[in-house]
Amino acid sequence: MSKDKTILRALAGETLPTPPIWMMRQAGRYLPEYKATRAEAGDFLSLCYNPELAAEVTFQPIRRYGFDAAILFADILLIPQALGADLWFVTGEGPRLSTTTTQAEVDALKPVEAVHDTLSPIYETVKILSNGLPAETTLIGFAGAPWTVATYMIAGQGTPDQGPAHALKGENRPVFDALMARITDATVLYLSEQIKAGAEVVKLFDSWAGSLQGADFEQYSLKPMQQITAALKALHPDVPVIAFPRGAGEKYVGAHAAIGSDCVAVDDGVTAEWAAANVQTAGCVQGNLKSSHMVTGGDALVSETRRTVDAFSKGPHIFNLGHGITPDADPENVQLMINTVRGG
Repeated sequence: MSKDKTILRALAGETLPTPPIWMMRQAGRYLPEYKATRAEAGDFLSLCYNPELAAEVTFQPIRRYGFDAAILFADILLIPQALGADLWFVTGEGPRLSTTTTQAEVDALKPVEAVHDTLSPIYETVKILSNGLPAETTLIGFAGAPWTVATYMIAGQGTPDQGPAHALKGENRPVFDALMARITDATVLYLSEQIKAGAEVVKLFDSWAGSLQGADFEQYSLKPMQQITAALKALHPDVPVIAFPRGAGEKYVGAHAAIGSDCVAVDDGVTAEWAAANVQTAGCVQGNLKSSHMVTGGDALVSETRRTVDAFSKGPHIFNLGHGITPDADPENVQLMINTVRGG
């Protein structure tokens, strides 16, 4: 592992003259080469579990753009599948899972140590990436945070308001807590194996953190991420952790300390100026250009990219979008963003 890699330097607290850059969902449906590889794989899950093809789509945006980091191509719902939930994808609609809403269903899940039986191809992908990426490119592993993963396991699919998970949390807290604990423990094992295979940084995506209100935000978004981070730091003290409690708003304040992460990723629901003044003071921040600029491009893309870079320029910063790039993005706009960040 090279300590000269720009993302590792930013994660260590260094303020760099040009922020390192990568992009959430940078390997994905906006790229024609991804679509070709996805077609070769046959379906999304087959792509996730084929180490050679999953590595190929991870390499694609690095070849095209020279991002400072590659993020493992996988999916946050592989953990539920590894725990024994049925998982499939409906074209045009997204994931579907068998639901886990009772104590009997939680008890029927596999023990956490068994997740490696399913997830071993993912570790093989990480090994291929670790051996094949350019020397200057950081390899990021990831997992979904427990709250977000639980929302899918409880509802059996994505929902607009995470209502089924909130209902179970309110009506049967012991079952909800038991499910959260199982996901948390499995996630530690999963990310630890990614690190052993070559991941240099890991990221926790709590995509639905913003729907947790009051004390539940601390209890079910921040605390599980803190538990995972602490466990990983005990096992791999030199590996940085990025945490992304998406939708946290003003609750991004204090997130570094509450989670123990080296970096907090912020979405575009807060301004870069606000995040610099209130979040970056505690450590590295990642973000937070609106992903819609990858669709619309033009002068607004350039000016907003420069504004974001300027806002975060006085502290450690990793440039990224506020959320994942969308399938309708123009690859040329991605190049324009990168050129702008790097001074072009």
